[in-house]
Amino acid sequence: MADKKQRKNNKNYDDDYNPRFRKQRKKVCLLCSDKNFVLDYKNPEQLRKFINDKGKILPRRTTGACSKHQRDITTAVKRARHIALLPYTQN
Repeated sequence: MADKKQRKNNKNYDDDYNPRFRKQRKKVCLLCSDKNFVLDYKNPEQLRKFINDKGKILPRRTTGACSKHQRDITTAVKRARHIALLPYTQN
């Protein structure tokens, strides 16, 4: 019984390892960190970083963008889609 209690308190024990709760490095907003990076809806190559292979806009947790720049990304992608620089969906 004491052995189980000791294993629970031991942080190096393998049964206590849960990959869902591992520490991840905080992502830094690409647009905040690089002041020379200007988001432009007329540049589809630049916007492809922010959409997945099906053409969906990637969320903040994936891109690492701050909320202000995520809104700018969304607006730029939607404008590029509207003037047919980016597809709405990819087959």
